[in-house]
Amino acid sequence: MLIDSLRFAVAALWAHKLRAGLTGLGMVIGNASVIIVVTVALAGRGFVLRLVEGVGSNLIYAYYEPGTATPDYLTPEDVEAVRRQLGERAAGVAGVVKTYDRMVLDGREKEVAVLASHTDYRVVRRLTVAAGRFFDQEEMRERAKVCLLTADLAGRLFGSPANAMGAVIKVHGQRFRVIGVFREGVDTFGQSEISGESILIPLTVMTYFDQTLRVDPLYVAARSTGEVETVSAMVRQTLTSRHRPGSLYTVNNLANLLATARRISAGLTVVLLLVSAIALTISGIFIMNIMLVTVTERTREIGIRMALGATRRQVLDQFLVEAATISFLGGVVGILAGVAAPLVARRFLTVVEIPISPLSIAAALVVSCSVGLVFGLLPARRASRMNPTEALRYE
Repeated sequence: MLIDSLRFAVAALWAHKLRAGLTGLGMVIGNASVIIVVTVALAGRGFVLRLVEGVGSNLIYAYYEPGTATPDYLTPEDVEAVRRQLGERAAGVAGVVKTYDRMVLDGREKEVAVLASHTDYRVVRRLTVAAGRFFDQEEMRERAKVCLLTADLAGRLFGSPANAMGAVIKVHGQRFRVIGVFREGVDTFGQSEISGESILIPLTVMTYFDQTLRVDPLYVAARSTGEVETVSAMVRQTLTSRHRPGSLYTVNNLANLLATARRISAGLTVVLLLVSAIALTISGIFIMNIMLVTVTERTREIGIRMALGATRRQVLDQFLVEAATISFLGGVVGILAGVAAPLVARRFLTVVEIPISPLSIAAALVVSCSVGLVFGLLPARRASRMNPTEALRYE
């Protein structure tokens, strides 16, 4: 019975190929949009979460909020006090002192950031050493004039990170030996203290250039994500107790940012899916309208089939299968188009991981078939309820 209905449906659709194709186009667009929307949402969510997690989901940062008449900045002594207070709760504690110097790059003098920090800076900021090594505790104690360069700066000064090893550069008029080249674990797009052209030196050496060191920011890497809030409170309490009343210190962590990013991503996905659902609904209404026109055009055919013994159920099934077939075929083509788009994008967007959700493919196919059945039901019922005698007289 179903095979006969399917055979009649395919024959009827083939007889009106252009109309059937245009009717199914709505489903193609709707299903493709569902998959592309889900892919974009997943890719965006993954990119944001990887960015935050790459910086460090257990990272805590603190800095002084100017506002009082006499500034009360964080100092290297505050860093040591926080380290002692946290003990084993912290995987690393580091302060950053940032100054600027001028260097000749590509024949032009340019301002370059000079960062001074502790050996733990590599841990808390998840830095990647592309060549050479990081400075150690002995070099910190001996105030060794060693430095690391960002990969961009090493390339501009020496052509490559390998060529920079052992080279000597001047920082604030002092000669420093390059022992390493580093980069951030994930690109923060200039939103951190590390810029494209930066030099990193031991914090103890900075006292040669500046006797009143201002730490901004202070970084702490909690031993585990579950201790982030506790460690944040301990850092806040330690800083407040060491400075005069009224001084404001902001202590934040990325755990809340990570949770917020997840919520925003989930909300955006829901909104985009609702938009896609609207597109599918409009496609369903379009199918229903075309099928109603089809029923009217084929009134005489329906009368002949009923006169030859076709039951109302068989007529209902035929038109219902036609609507479902249009919807299914449009859905399959739409899915193929929706999957092809991210596959092509992967070849050009290597920085962003573009996942393809099997669940979205299955959901799109189920929804497309359901739309065809639901919106094809009214035209099919109208066809099945026709009076055979009146249908035969229809011109």
